[in-house]
Amino acid sequence: MSEARLLFDARAVLGEGLYWSAAEARLYFVDIRQHTVYALQADGSLYRQWQLPDLAGWVIPRSRGGWVAGMRDGFALLQLAPEPSVQPIANPHPRQPGMRLNDAKAWCDGSIFAGSMSDSDPAGAHGRLYRLRPDLSWQVVDSGYHICNGPCFSPDGQLMYHTDSFLRTIYRYPMAEDGTPGPREVWKVFSPQEGYPDGMTVDAEGCLWVAHWEGGCVSRFAPDGSLLRRIRLPVSLVTNVAFFGERLERLAVSTARDGLSEATLAAQPLAGSVFEIDPQGVRGLAPYAFAG
Repeated sequence: MSEARLLFDARAVLGEGLYWSAAEARLYFVDIRQHTVYALQADGSLYRQWQLPDLAGWVIPRSRGGWVAGMRDGFALLQLAPEPSVQPIANPHPRQPGMRLNDAKAWCDGSIFAGSMSDSDPAGAHGRLYRLRPDLSWQVVDSGYHICNGPCFSPDGQLMYHTDSFLRTIYRYPMAEDGTPGPREVWKVFSPQEGYPDGMTVDAEGCLWVAHWEGGCVSRFAPDGSLLRRIRLPVSLVTNVAFFGERLERLAVSTARDGLSEATLAAQPLAGSVFEIDPQGVRGLAPYAFAG
C-alpha cells in the first residue's frame, strides 16, 4: 500500500520543477511536455494554470518580481500575469538541436545552478551544468553529463548535490564562498532495481530526499549516503520533490506518464499527478529566489 496521498490530479505528461512560494502560499510546478505552469493552493486545489509558448523545465521567482525559466532555448525572464510573456536571456546551446534546460535551483547568493540534456540523444554526454548570476551573465561550471537533474544544496550552502540520471549517479561538489563548485565526487550510485535518481531536495537536517524515476518511490538519505526511509507511490515515474506548507512540514512529489503504455496507464491511472507524503516531523529549507 502506498504511503502517498493524492494532492492534485494533474495527469501531467512530464510533471517537474516543484517550487513553494511562501509569499503566495502556493505550490508551482510545470508539465514540460505540455508547456504548462501550474499553481496550487496549499490544500491542493488549482489556483491557476498558464500555457507557455514553448517548454520550460522549471520556473523560479525573481526577488524583484516575475520569474526566471529554463526553456528549450535557454534562460528566460518570465511574466505569468496578466498573460505569459517570455524575454530570452541567453541560449547556452545555440548550435545543438535537441538540447534543453532540465532542472535547477537557486543558491544562497541568488544565482541559479541549472543542468541541460538532449531530448534527441539522452544517452549522449551532451549535458552541462550552468550558473546564471544575478547580473544575467552565465558560465559553464561542469560538463560531460547525460541527463542533468536535481541540484540541491546542504543547509549551510557548502555542498551541492547534482545527478546524472542516465548513469544512476548522484555527485557532490564542495562550494567555495563565491559559489564556485570544486571537483565533483561520486556520492551515491543507484542499482537498476532502484530506478534512476531524478529531482532532489535537502531537509533542515541535511538529509536528501530523492525521486526515483522508474523506481516508484521517494527515498531519504543521510549525508553519508545511508538509506533512512523509502516511501512507495502508486506510480512508477517519480520526478521531483519539494517541501511546502506554512512551516515547510509537508512534502510534495511530482510524477509523469511520459512514454507509458496503455496497459501501464490502466494500472497507474494517477500517473502524472502530484502527491503528498508525510515527512514524519522533518522540515524543509526555504527555497531561494533568483536575485536578478
